[in-house]
Amino acid sequence: MPTIPSLSGLRARASRQPDRPVPVPISAYVVDCAVYVEGKRLPGRWTHTDAVAEVRRRCEGFVWIGLFEPDDEQIQGIAETFGLHELAVEDAVCAHQRPKLERYDDILFMVLKTVRYIEHESPTTANEIVETGEIMAFLGRDFIVTVRHGQHSGLHGLRAELEADPERLASGPAAVLHAIADRVVDSYLAVTESIEEDIDEIESMVFAPNSPIGAEQMYLMKREVLELRRSVTPLANPLRRLAEGYSPLVPDEVRSYFRDVDDHLTTVSEHIASFDELLTTLVDATLAKITLQQSNDMRKITSWAAIIAVPTMVVGVYGMNFDFMPELRWKFGYPAVLALIVVACVILYRTFRRNRWL
Repeated sequence: MPTIPSLSGLRARASRQPDRPVPVPISAYVVDCAVYVEGKRLPGRWTHTDAVAEVRRRCEGFVWIGLFEPDDEQIQGIAETFGLHELAVEDAVCAHQRPKLERYDDILFMVLKTVRYIEHESPTTANEIVETGEIMAFLGRDFIVTVRHGQHSGLHGLRAELEADPERLASGPAAVLHAIADRVVDSYLAVTESIEEDIDEIESMVFAPNSPIGAEQMYLMKREVLELRRSVTPLANPLRRLAEGYSPLVPDEVRSYFRDVDDHLTTVSEHIASFDELLTTLVDATLAKITLQQSNDMRKITSWAAIIAVPTMVVGVYGMNFDFMPELRWKFGYPAVLALIVVACVILYRTFRRNRWL
């Protein structure tokens, strides 16, 4: 008759088994999943499978699923349900992509870089000014899947804003993609305005007399502007393609709005280009000031060396051990030599001051 193991034996056996990682459910990565019909959100909580089944049963509406930094294993279920291409899924998981627009069969994949201005007391003491993140969007006929990377790229407020405007959402998932692009470009404008204030402050310090700012701060600001340019400039081509009818997934009434976003992006790009040119000029000015300051320091060092050379020479001459030296036995020889040294030093000092070497 088989013996039944005791409870303590089961506990001991379980304790000897290696711990296995518990898989994280996909709901942990889903920020929100909603079904929209005629621009209005349907009530209830939806899984991605139930949501897409409901939309396709009705033959109208669309699904919007928002994900936050999912891993490859957790996104596979959504990728299989919506038929997302594996290369696009890999990009969405790995992140660190350039802004781009790609088409896989009847699905568009778009990458947008988000930026955030980091508040600081002064641009001369800040180590970082611009923080970047990413938003990836999969656009289909009846769905849009957004994948976010970075804490500052939240879309909760945008979703609430769109839900308050059903007429806008009635245009389909392309309207959501436009709203995301518009929000991202608006953040570019806000960041450029803040950076412009920093550059104005740096400019005033560069041309102020005896300013403590050095070339290191200039190069730091140029690095941050370069990071902003890498986030902004590549987005122009994807927006232009969407505005020109790159895909039938973007209806005509939404396409015109992408033109407006493209115009705003052009304004941002022009500002960034002007920042880069101005910073290059400020770097040159800073280096010129450093060179001038070094030249002035060398003049001062040379002037004091010349003044000190006079008493050094006189003392060196009278320090030689010769029996016959002028005024060696003279009663007023010592004070006369001291007076000569003082007069010579004063004359040299006044000459250097007049020539602005001291």
